[in-house]
Amino acid sequence: MKKKITLKQIARELDVSISTVSKSLRNSLEIGEETRLKVQAFAKFYHYKPNNIALSLKNRKTKTIGVIIPEIVHYFFSTVINGIEHVANENGYSVIICLSDDSFDKEVLNMELLANGSIDGFIMSLSKETQQKKDFHHISEVINQGMPVVMFDRVTNDIQCDKVINNDELASYEAVQSLIDKGRKKIALVTTVDYVSVGKLRTDGYTKALLDNNIPFDEKLIIKIENIDNFGMKIDKLLEDRAIDAVFAVNELFAVTIIKTANKMGLKVPEDLGVIAFTDGIISKYSTPTITTISQRGMEMGKVAAKILIDRLESEEEELEEEEVEVYKTVVIETRLIERESTN
Repeated sequence: MKKKITLKQIARELDVSISTVSKSLRNSLEIGEETRLKVQAFAKFYHYKPNNIALSLKNRKTKTIGVIIPEIVHYFFSTVINGIEHVANENGYSVIICLSDDSFDKEVLNMELLANGSIDGFIMSLSKETQQKKDFHHISEVINQGMPVVMFDRVTNDIQCDKVINNDELASYEAVQSLIDKGRKKIALVTTVDYVSVGKLRTDGYTKALLDNNIPFDEKLIIKIENIDNFGMKIDKLLEDRAIDAVFAVNELFAVTIIKTANKMGLKVPEDLGVIAFTDGIISKYSTPTITTISQRGMEMGKVAAKILIDRLESEEEELEEEEVEVYKTVVIETRLIERESTN
């Protein structure tokens, strides 16, 4: 069986531009007959089948950006959307938002739905199932056909594209270090399952902070939550069975549940139990007590992601098409620790 080939690979093999290959496959008279026939014969030999939807997008700008996010419940994703829309609207672009609900199938369906000629490029955060499956074919196909993709927050190194992230490992390290500096020694972690990229990085930061301070690492103090529908029972067990004096939670929902459970058990926050959460949202500001958080600066992340995508879309098309190797960037948005009542 012949290896599947992409538009970029055909251009590289024949030493022509991607634009020349694209036009040849559409039998454009702009390209000389000899070159057209050579490209078509090469594509036929390797059973190349152009994505007609993506090819049409190359030639028809919609001034619309497609955004795919795992969920909208968390405050973080809503702030990212606000940032994207702010920059998009300033530049005359509209935004279409789809939810994957952390489902691989729905993420693929969303990409197919948006890649029907209605958008120019994607901004996305990977679903939990996509990261678990490690199947990114739907994203690769879109990129190979010339449509730009910018990933944010939940990203993968398996796909070459622009990315906007936090330094999740460093932010977690600094949060746990702040608890240690306040005299906490038995610190638990409530996180997501490891195949979610940000959860893995935050776990790494937590672990490193403990080891750097000669605090014994106890795997039983790491609670991994996969389904939020029944995670309350795991929190109950954590606080009942372990003489812990602090908890680092990877999101606000986990943190407020920990505080609620602690109150029910007669534990005082922060006197008996210090609590820090990722994401500085409404819950953290109005909880009792208010929650110390790591601000991910979602608005800034959304603005940067939108600017990167729009800059790509508005660059000279021929210049992009002639590039032999695409150069992508990864922008790291700095986080900051916001101290509140749950750790003072």
